[in-house]
Parts: sequence; C-alpha cells; structure tokens
Amino acid sequence: MRIAIVNDMPLAVEALRRALAFEPKHQLVWVAGNGEEAVRLCAEDTPDLILMDLIMPVMDGVEATRRIMAQSPCAIVIVTVDRQQNVHRVFEAMGFGALDVVDTPALGAGDAKEAAAPLLRKIMNIGWLMGQQPPKRVHPVENQPRKSLEQRRLVAIGSSAGGPAALETLLKGLPRSFQAAIVLVQHVDQVFAAGMAEWLSSSCGVNVRLARDGETPQAGTVLLAGTNHHIRLLKNGTLAYTAEPVNEIYRPSIDVFFESVARYWDGEAVGVLLTGMGRDGAQGLKLMRQQGFLTIAQDQHSSSVYGMPKAAAAIDAAVEIRPLDTIAPRLLEIFHT
Repeated sequence: MRIAIVNDMPLAVEALRRALAFEPKHQLVWVAGNGEEAVRLCAEDTPDLILMDLIMPVMDGVEATRRIMAQSPCAIVIVTVDRQQNVHRVFEAMGFGALDVVDTPALGAGDAKEAAAPLLRKIMNIGWLMGQQPPKRVHPVENQPRKSLEQRRLVAIGSSAGGPAALETLLKGLPRSFQAAIVLVQHVDQVFAAGMAEWLSSSCGVNVRLARDGETPQAGTVLLAGTNHHIRLLKNGTLAYTAEPVNEIYRPSIDVFFESVARYWDGEAVGVLLTGMGRDGAQGLKLMRQQGFLTIAQDQHSSSVYGMPKAAAAIDAAVEIRPLDTIAPRLLEIFHT
C-alpha cells in the first residue's frame, strides 16, 4: 500500500516510519509537515492512505482532511498522541471522511513491533475494505411473530467513514421526547467510543451513552456500541457484547447487529445505514427488510463516503434511499405517537 505521513513532529514521523517498516509491502511515498503541504502533495500524488496528525502549524489535520476529501479523496487515518484532549477534533475529522483513529506508536519504549501492531492492524483493515471482496452470504431468518400490542420501537443505525457528522445531523433532528429506542453502531475503536458518546450528547442535546451488556433499549436514550466486540440483540430483548464472529473485519460489525434485530426484535423497527467505506451493514439491512421492517440508506450526494449505502442499494436492501437531512423527519413521521 502507498502511504503518506502528515505530521510536524520529527519523532512522530520516525515512529511511523519504523512501524511501516515492519510490513514490507507498505511504501512511504511522501511526508508533509503541515496540512497545507499535504493538500498540495496529495493533489500531485494521491496515495492509498494518509496517516494524518491533528495539531499542526499552518493548517491542522481537520481542515486538511476536509480539503483532501473534497479535492483528491483517499483513505485517511487520524494518528494522535493525546486522544482525550483532541476528541472533538477527532470526530470532526471523521465527519469529513477520515476512516479511523489510532494512537501514535511509542518510540523507544518496549517491543517496537508490539507498539506498531495497532497501527498496522488498522492499515490492514483499510486495505481489506479498499479491495474487491466477495459479498457475504445472506443467511435467511425465520419469520418471527411480532407482538403488535406492545409499543416496542427501535431505530438501528449503522455508520462508518463520515459517520460522526452524519449522526450529529440526524440526532439534532430528533426531539428528546422521540418515541423510539435508538442503537448506534459506528466503526470507531473502543478507546474513542466514550468520547464520541459525550460529544454527540453535548452537540445534539439528546442523551447518548455507551450501551451496557444486558440492558434493554428504551425510548429516550441513544445507545452507542462501546467496545471492540460486536453488539447484538438477544432473544429476550437485551443487548450483549460478543467476540463472535471473529472473522468480521470491523468490530463492532453493523451486519451482526442488524441481523440480530431482524431475528429477535418483536416490535416496530427501522434500519438506517449511513455513510461509510466497504459493505458492512448491507446484508444485515437486507435481512431487516425481508422481515418486514422499514430500511433506509443514505443517498450518494449527502454521503461523505458512498460505500456501505451503495452496497445496500445494489442488493435492494433499502426500502428508501434518502438525503441525510430527510432521515430524521422521516423517523418522526413513522413514530409520531
């Protein structure tokens, strides 16, 4: 994979160089010391992947991500040394299309290969997503009787690249009194999940928190999958984290959650698949549609990365394909009482 580094700190650049050297198939094509230089170099020679710092002189990583994704788009991973202080910047960059975030590998502390492993794993995942992978097999679920007298309502939402900003827009369009439970599955490492929940809560004015093992989704609270395990709905209506299936490239997997909703949710439900790279969520959304649930995919024009919604549209998984700003009003229309 052809990789570029954008970072103004020589020690960080050296740490990233050494990490990449553990995987011979990766080629470092250029290094930029600030965001403005990165925008120019990316236009001249677009790499497969950029490792983007956040805090830099001249132009920071958030603005550089925005401009690159608008002018010469490519995969971007945010690499930061202080995730707690930069959490809002991280999600702003992801809103502009950055795919993921990882800590800067430590230089000269302990096992260098072990320190490089999280970064190399992220790169491997992105390489997998950028390749042409065969579609997953759809495992049909048996039709489950639904308890029509129970006012059990659920909105299941999946998102990836560009997802934080898309989720912010969607949740801002819903009142605190919205009459359905909401569960979010966003591709983000567990070390950033709590920060994302806090950011969405403060930005959107709704109660967003990490989902807890064994709890039941309830109206009035937005639950965010919060570990590197998958989250699924169980037959008794509670949520559970699980390591299985181990071969899913993204953890948490949107497909795993959507499929469990299709199998076990006994009330009304809507599945929503937002912006993101790859195909995660498309097959699960199709299973939800086959079970009679309304399914919605974000349209191409409003998607930062038209990968997952495109995959859903290609297999006829979405009943409706909508611009982002019309999804919240549609949900209000469905769950109006």
